[in-house]
Amino acid sequence: MSDLAIQTNGLTKRFGAQAAVDGIDLAVPQGAVYGFLGPNGSGKTTTIRMLLGLVRATDGSARVLGSEMPRHLDAVLPRVGALVEGPAFAPFLSGASNLRRFDAADRHAAPTTRGARVAEALDRVGLAHAARKKAGAYSLGMKQRLGLANALLMPRDLLVLDEPTNGLDPQGTREVRSLIRSFAADGTTVFVSSHLLAEVEQLCTHVGVMSAGRLVAQGTLEEFRRSGESRVEVLTPDSGRARAVLARLGLVTDAAGTWDPADAGEDGTVSAVLGDSSPEPDAIVAALVGDGVRVRGFAVRRESLEQRFVELTGEGFDVVG
Repeated sequence: MSDLAIQTNGLTKRFGAQAAVDGIDLAVPQGAVYGFLGPNGSGKTTTIRMLLGLVRATDGSARVLGSEMPRHLDAVLPRVGALVEGPAFAPFLSGASNLRRFDAADRHAAPTTRGARVAEALDRVGLAHAARKKAGAYSLGMKQRLGLANALLMPRDLLVLDEPTNGLDPQGTREVRSLIRSFAADGTTVFVSSHLLAEVEQLCTHVGVMSAGRLVAQGTLEEFRRSGESRVEVLTPDSGRARAVLARLGLVTDAAGTWDPADAGEDGTVSAVLGDSSPEPDAIVAALVGDGVRVRGFAVRRESLEQRFVELTGEGFDVVG
């Protein structure tokens, strides 16, 4: 049995000459909270629609919960809960009635326990008080919660959530994040599409980054944190000597730094890039001091996740959670 809940190979979707998704190889481990991150229009929703069999791929393959899609659609979908492109409900029916309709459409759902399932799902997303209220009178955030409740009507091995906190106020956003963490704690794999960097940072164990239809990076969140550029900055009046020491240690220093030779004897900053085999910061300081460099300040600057993602995609992300 595969240890991947989702696996794609060269998955591609073209609309005419335009490749909305261009040969991506997803690897989503079972039990992970996988953040599918990218600017709006980068191909995230089209990918999800292919994974769920809503759109047929132009090329490549996809396996969900160990089975090829869409060939084994009937066997896979009962094990998957999904919220894609925002929920759509009958506005003249109550929230509970909408859920009962969706539950009745599931041939795997026992009619005798339908009421209990609906009530439990509404309670879990904080909508028990609005169960009898017409869905047309729900706010956008309440509709989003109702969509989550629909995804939770039956036990799921995989949840696929497209922008799950869209339209929620800060309190609602925190509640949904807590829900997602609880799903993962129960062993459910959660695949979360988002353009919100803060959401992915706070929720996810793994990340895939999309840009213009391509998967430009993938790995654990910790690997992303380590993959950005790190630099050391030395504040010293002895810039030439400091550069010589850093070069001897195998560090690539800035050509000129921020120190102006005309300011000889005054403090300036010399910076250098840290590599995987670079000495530890305390060893760098010891080497500088040992060579007579007057170290007035020393810092290690690590590239933020935001900087890393912008570097990968060439676009900014909404970082407001």
